[in-house]
Amino acid sequence: MKTLIAKLRGVSPYSQSRHYIRELEQGESQDDNYRRTWRGHLHTDNAGMVFIPANSLKNCLSDAAKFMSISVPGKGKATYTKNFEAGIMVAQSAPLGVHKDKVDFEALFLPSDGRRGGPKRVMKYYPIIPEWETEAEFIIVDETVLQSSVKDKTRTVFQEVLEGAGQYIGIGRFRPRNNGYYGRFSVESVKEV
Repeated sequence: MKTLIAKLRGVSPYSQSRHYIRELEQGESQDDNYRRTWRGHLHTDNAGMVFIPANSLKNCLSDAAKFMSISVPGKGKATYTKNFEAGIMVAQSAPLGVHKDKVDFEALFLPSDGRRGGPKRVMKYYPIIPEWETEAEFIIVDETVLQSSVKDKTRTVFQEVLEGAGQYIGIGRFRPRNNGYYGRFSVESVKEV
């Protein structure tokens, strides 16, 4: 088992959409309530610092492995997908180093039921972080993913898939995997600890 730290830098804005319960105050409209409570979409720790959930990073990596379908040399048609799904853990959320009070929002006119092309539209407010970077810790249980990449012998399959995750899958709301463009990232470095 090995632990790798990856430094990730956003190449597009990052937006979160965590579900939260909104409670209307006396005489408050739905729109006023949303304007007051939109920070509830953020994932924050007890000190109010924003983070990327560990599960988001893990799912991003697993989706990228499946999307890229890189073949395991000498194993016929087998790909690394299972190795990434079962053999990698992200034990900690990745801090962004920004307090929730410093995050701005964007107002969007979206379908009220959340489905594309829905008949009724309402204003919704989501947090947006234009520039971001973080360090994420990946625990490699299945070291098969640390083999050299067939395309580039200087990199591992893990590095190749992590870079693909940033390009094709992304994280957060409106990410590339969901037909959006937020949450893309580049991999600045990967080091073993």
